[in-house]
Amino acid sequence: MAPLPTANTEITQFFRQWLDTFAGYVREVDYASARPLFHPDVLAFGTHNDVIPGLDQWVKTQWDNVWPKTADFHFVLDQASVLASPDGAMATVIAPWTSTGYHPDGSAFARPGRATMLFSKDNDGWLCVHSHMSLNRGVPQASHANRPVKAW
Repeated sequence: MAPLPTANTEITQFFRQWLDTFAGYVREVDYASARPLFHPDVLAFGTHNDVIPGLDQWVKTQWDNVWPKTADFHFVLDQASVLASPDGAMATVIAPWTSTGYHPDGSAFARPGRATMLFSKDNDGWLCVHSHMSLNRGVPQASHANRPVKAW
């Protein structure tokens, strides 16, 4: 059996930077800056929904239920794995992440999870076409912070 199609150093570095950039937008609750990283018809699922068709719906049903209600979001970059198709047109990124959640009384709890993201490359560069972000088992689903959205 052939080995996994591990991405080369250049592609791996690109996606680690992409994860770091995206995580910064999550921490800032900056939807407007994050939107161009994703295909408008992205298919996603996560904690609050099953398959979500399209970026606008994903922002309304997932991002808005998570980003303002949590803090300190980071991908664990040294544990990220990047796979790429031999032709360089598709990539898959698998990475754990960490964040802080808040109980109704305001006390904080660790809120770790994992993500799988699929990317497609065209003449305009890489866009995420699928995202699945989920909490680790046993982590409370709800978080109760109320941070403002920086930009829609």
